[in-house]
Amino acid sequence: MAREFTGEGRGMKIISYNLRKNRAVTEIAALAADHEIDVLCLQEAEAVALPAALGELRLVHATERNRLGLAMYVRGDRFETRSAHTFQLKKSLHDRLLAPAHERLLGARLHDRETSRDLVVASFHAAPLTALNSLRRHQIHAALGELRELGPGLPALMVGDYNYPVFKGRLDTEMRDHGYELSLSDKRTYTRYKMFRGHFDFATSAGLDISSVSTLGRGLSDHLPILVSAELRAEQRVPSLV
Repeated sequence: MAREFTGEGRGMKIISYNLRKNRAVTEIAALAADHEIDVLCLQEAEAVALPAALGELRLVHATERNRLGLAMYVRGDRFETRSAHTFQLKKSLHDRLLAPAHERLLGARLHDRETSRDLVVASFHAAPLTALNSLRRHQIHAALGELRELGPGLPALMVGDYNYPVFKGRLDTEMRDHGYELSLSDKRTYTRYKMFRGHFDFATSAGLDISSVSTLGRGLSDHLPILVSAELRAEQRVPSLV
């Protein structure tokens, strides 16, 4: 499969997929193989049920305190995982009372052997729709702050389920004000409920050029997976989020 990039090295392909309480776990091997991806970021995955490898991809980390949480696979022949951590973010009322989610961010600092550069990639799952957008914005800002600590000044890409169906303009403005870009996919990623149809799954980035974000075909999840194609920009320091 051709990769249409012109920057340093070849581009990266990253898939993000909310497995809907692990129901779609049987689909991840085919997704990884069919799209020749470099990184796979999962949400609502059951860590104990995940395979250690998917072809050339290796499971580098998964949340430990959530039964259904986050996980990340990375192509081992291209990337060296320097560090990987999960982080707690401010909890919603839903988290506190109904289904506690202790960790909503998984970040990894990766060394790209093709470009001899480091970058940070993360899987993110925002608070559910019962929470306010203001809380989700707080979580997004806090998550990006954690990634800056994980890789100060490094390019960063955070993909996942943002649970942010409306008023994305404000979020986009805030991200741009701090040097980050918000990238939506070409089609809606969530269509289960008429009231909440829209782009729930997208990417936030700094120091990378996002050439496309494509919504893939529907599977067993109520979310559709997204495929992000990106490449590192010429080496430069990424500003801190304040």
